[in-house]
Amino acid sequence: MDIIETIKEQIANNTVLLYMKGSPNAPQCGFSAKAVQSLMACGEKFAYVDILQNPEIRANLPKYANWPTFPQLWVGGELIGGSDIITELFTAGELQTTVKAAVEKAAGEKAGA
Repeated sequence: MDIIETIKEQIANNTVLLYMKGSPNAPQCGFSAKAVQSLMACGEKFAYVDILQNPEIRANLPKYANWPTFPQLWVGGELIGGSDIITELFTAGELQTTVKAAVEKAAGEKAGA
């Protein structure tokens, strides 16, 4: 499968998806660690892709997303942003609302399917 198709599929199949360095239990950079802390505090499950284990995604996602850095948070198929934006949204209480709304919407769509 083409790497861009793989990325599109990952984003489409995961309501809350974090492209990061490392894993939520063992982030490999401070920015990924901050992003994970904010996401975990939202209280919803999220998927992740370790870009250190996926060099093709690491190389191609910035072009696809038009966003040069990692981590990258995708919610409901939309790019939210990187570590600073995630932290700002969390501090303002907006990340929790955005994540919860997307998870509830996805659950409703799944129940109706």
